[in-house]
Amino acid sequence: MVSGKQIRVYLVDGTPGGLLTAEIMNWTGHVVAAPRSDIADLLAREEVRRTGVYVLLGDDPESQSPSGKAVYVGEGDDIAVRLRQHSRAEEAGGKDFWDRVVILTSKDANVTKAHARYLEARLINAATSAKRATLMNGTAPAPIHLPEADVSDMEYYLSQVQIVLPVLGITEFRPTRGQMAPDNPSAAGHAMERASPTFRFEVPRYGIAALAQEIDAEFTVLEGSVARADWVGTHRHPGYQQQHAALLSDDTLRREENGLARFTQDVVFSSPSAAAAVVAGRSANGRISWIDASTGMNFGEWQSRGIAE
Repeated sequence: MVSGKQIRVYLVDGTPGGLLTAEIMNWTGHVVAAPRSDIADLLAREEVRRTGVYVLLGDDPESQSPSGKAVYVGEGDDIAVRLRQHSRAEEAGGKDFWDRVVILTSKDANVTKAHARYLEARLINAATSAKRATLMNGTAPAPIHLPEADVSDMEYYLSQVQIVLPVLGITEFRPTRGQMAPDNPSAAGHAMERASPTFRFEVPRYGIAALAQEIDAEFTVLEGSVARADWVGTHRHPGYQQQHAALLSDDTLRREENGLARFTQDVVFSSPSAAAAVVAGRSANGRISWIDASTGMNFGEWQSRGIAE
């Protein structure tokens, strides 16, 4: 049986796009998020002067990731000092790309400098593995050595962060199906409990054959799926075409013979139609293209199962 979580989100100025805090009941961690335009209000808060980790989020127009997003992870004894530096213009030593910041600290102030460095390294690793955004860090340090008990505490801290951040719309660190089990078997088990049947999309004439599942509400094309290597559709959906090109450029889609390409890892898409378009190399209706071979039910029918007429 899956146990629920209660997350308390407080909108500091009463608006959904402004400064907010987030906590999980019975967890000592504390999350603060704000748009860059509210940085002055954020810096005035007491928790921003604690030791912890911060995440800068924004768009990267030159990104090779399908999302077009960019992320930077840092740590500090006094996070406010680091944020003031990053708020400067690029030519003055700051960073221009970001438009949102998330700060991860502790309500009991028990996150030390060593803990923050460990969390920073683990989050950088998570962003690198997830491949959902361009990582703007110049280096990727290995997690520092901590006592066994501290490692356990920090891994639990990270497991809670992985729950809170997607609720706030931040998926840059969210693991895919194949990345869940090693670090958090419990979360992996819960996600797989929510997984759909395996759906198949085929175009036999061209040798296209792909498998996908909806896992924890994300539509995921599975590693090993075969897609068309070249875009043959119209330009009516340029976003799908750009996503297809981006996956080829970073070798997530690896070209093979006969005009085909193979997925080298699981890939999360924004919708079944986006997944179908990338697989087919043209626009496609994912709700009817993906079929559960065991029942003959398409994805749209599966989503509507159990609804009385």
